[in-house]
Amino acid sequence: MTKILVIDDERPTLGMFRLFLEKYGYEVETAENGQEGLDIFQREKPAIILTDIKMPGMDGIQVLGNIKRLNPAAEVIVITGHGDMDLAIQALNLDATDFINKPIKKEELDAALKRAEERLRLSRSQEAEISVRASGKVTVIDVRANVTAGSEAALLDAYRQAQTAGGGILLRFSENASINGAGIAILTQLLLDCRDKGIRTAITGLSDNFRKVFGIVGLSKLADSYDSEEEALTALLH
Repeated sequence: MTKILVIDDERPTLGMFRLFLEKYGYEVETAENGQEGLDIFQREKPAIILTDIKMPGMDGIQVLGNIKRLNPAAEVIVITGHGDMDLAIQALNLDATDFINKPIKKEELDAALKRAEERLRLSRSQEAEISVRASGKVTVIDVRANVTAGSEAALLDAYRQAQTAGGGILLRFSENASINGAGIAILTQLLLDCRDKGIRTAITGLSDNFRKVFGIVGLSKLADSYDSEEEALTALLH
């Protein structure tokens, strides 16, 4: 049973999360403030943490930073208010792996938990998180997990293979992929290099959250995003 910690200063919100998460089969711990959450994290060592961003005292950004110092592999999902994309991006820069907005929608919570569970599975397996394959005259770079500073070598190697093959490049993210601040910086450099060299690029598979992030940081200006691999391949080949 996966252990999960929810940190929020609103008791009704904690009650809602406990109801949902216990029904999903999680072992649930809750905390009403950041310091209590940090104490529980050190004691119980949950694999997944959900923390509100705006809390009195130690806020969610501080909680995130402390948790990542204690365990960089922890899956931290931050809860933001509607329109707080600046805080969401700040959290991604501190290695948060996802974010969901209040008011919480069941389908968004389900998707975030699914992504976190898949990333935990990948971290335990020997499955490659980044791989390269050919699809006609397009090289597809499959990204299955977190894009972080630790992904740089694998991404650069995949990019070199794609350049050698010639033709267009499609970055295909799995539905469970996440990109933190360092990962965004790496992708920006790769896409800028593609633009400078006249290499056509496209992106597919991004969750709605990360499409928004890509738009804000300017990545969507460097490569068009498509809903499916088929659409992206068609665009790159014409």
